[in-house]
Amino acid sequence: MKLTYEITNIDEFKAWSGAVPTRNAIIENHKQDEFMMILEDIFPDGCSETELNDFLWFDDEFIFSALDIKQEE
Repeated sequence: MKLTYEITNIDEFKAWSGAVPTRNAIIENHKQDEFMMILEDIFPDGCSETELNDFLWFDDEFIFSALDIKQEE
């Protein structure tokens, strides 16, 4: 069974595991709109929840750089 739904803001997405800190950093830095534009560019045909979660989890350095979010060391 395939479930699909549309989100208009990253606030609506319930990330899990390693994706949670990236999602939270986007929200805390008020970069939701910019992040959604990046998603539209990278996934023009949409993506699954797992693909979005994996993007947040494993591509955090790219995301932080693209959104000009400074990472704590």
